[in-house]
Amino acid sequence: MDATETLTPPIPLRRGSGRIAALLGLVALADFLIFGQQPGINLFLFALAVCVGILLSATKSPSPLMVALLLGFSVLASAPLLEAPSPIGFALCLVALMSIALVSGRLMPRRLTGLPVVFFRFALVIPVRLAADIRKYLATPAKRSSLVELRRGVGLWIMPLILALVFVLLFAAANPLIESALRSIRFEVLLRLFDLWRIGFWMMIAIVVWAMLRPHLKRRAARSQAGRPFMIVPTRNTPLGHASLLRSLILFNALFAVQTLLDLVYLWGGADLPDHMSHAEYAHRGAYPLIATALLAAGFVLVAMRRGGPGDHSSLIRGLVHAWIGQNILLCLSSMLRLGLYVEVYSLTELRIAAGLWMGLVAIGLVLILLRILLNRSNEWLIAANLASLIAVLYISAFIDFPAVIARFNVVHSEEISQEGPPLDLDYLSSLGPSVIPALDLYLQMLPGYLVDKRNQALAFRYYLVRDFERRPRDWRNWTFRAARLETHLLSPAAIAR
Repeated sequence: MDATETLTPPIPLRRGSGRIAALLGLVALADFLIFGQQPGINLFLFALAVCVGILLSATKSPSPLMVALLLGFSVLASAPLLEAPSPIGFALCLVALMSIALVSGRLMPRRLTGLPVVFFRFALVIPVRLAADIRKYLATPAKRSSLVELRRGVGLWIMPLILALVFVLLFAAANPLIESALRSIRFEVLLRLFDLWRIGFWMMIAIVVWAMLRPHLKRRAARSQAGRPFMIVPTRNTPLGHASLLRSLILFNALFAVQTLLDLVYLWGGADLPDHMSHAEYAHRGAYPLIATALLAAGFVLVAMRRGGPGDHSSLIRGLVHAWIGQNILLCLSSMLRLGLYVEVYSLTELRIAAGLWMGLVAIGLVLILLRILLNRSNEWLIAANLASLIAVLYISAFIDFPAVIARFNVVHSEEISQEGPPLDLDYLSSLGPSVIPALDLYLQMLPGYLVDKRNQALAFRYYLVRDFERRPRDWRNWTFRAARLETHLLSPAAIAR
């Protein structure tokens, strides 16, 4: 039986006192490290603490080697949070903690291609796991009777406490020493703990952490053969049959060949375009629609090369599909070249970097589709391989300071510096945040002396960016590598001279 079909039986909660203690400790640690603080090294430290809590709460204690491997994996996956906290880094850290929880709970599938399904089922359980365990705990007869006794005990204390409070207030009015003692008590500190936002933060942390400490998979509804949806298998002359697919692939290959030929002539070959059109316009109009075309083509290939379909029985269809995938890969490369030409004319932006990464992922996906066909792999393998490539790209991207990269690229290729590119857009550069300060310093250093207005504008933007950076919270919990690098740059003699 596949591990994805197995479910861990609920562990009796009387064995879970250690988990409850770990939960309370982690919630308290989250309150100290994270609540009311700017994100920084605090997120990294809390992720490691959750990893340790998962390992200590495991039903079967893992071996020392496994503990070391999982801790190392947690450090590696959470490292982007040290560089600079970002949604990508946070998501990667959460996925890593889910993986560690599944390993500790013996819920990992035997085949890595089953990971996406297991992660999805685990994610469905996270919001309801704590509530379900509390409800199950309170449903036992012993706990119901103890709750009744607790309510009676609380009821017996209500009147004495109210009267005692009245007596204390009277004594305070009569005795200045008692009044002074009461005034010295900082009730605002106690009231701060009952802030609704803080309680909501505790609940959110508790819900996520408890799901990690007691990993469980949502049960999949068993479906009999009779209950499965009826699937129509395309015959030879249906819209998805042999004859239709063959004609479609011949037509599509011909159309793509025309587009590929035009790109080879005008983009790769550098041929002159008509007088009314520039290379930048040609590149910009084609970059995004061609990626949509490649995605649509990928979907069509998956349908054409499904198991038991016409592609399995026709070498001609397989050959046309291989040729078409090759043309789509070339199409993605052309789109990336188009984007590069457009950036040369209109500079670099965050959206254009995202578009370039997306184009690269689409190209990788097409290569994986080709490998799936050649190696006769399943769709599960294809999904897992695409997820692995996506995670790899996101992980590497989490370490890159894209605003700094954009700023330096635009400065070096600006008209004022290189005499070829577009004028530097200082308004856009300043919107990227303090990371652009080193690039601004480079710009001021290389800027010709006669461009006085540009220099004054750049100095003004730099002043406000430095001021905003210096006003950031200086708590150790907010420390990041990125901020530390920028602070080192600002303390350098060249930067101080600005």
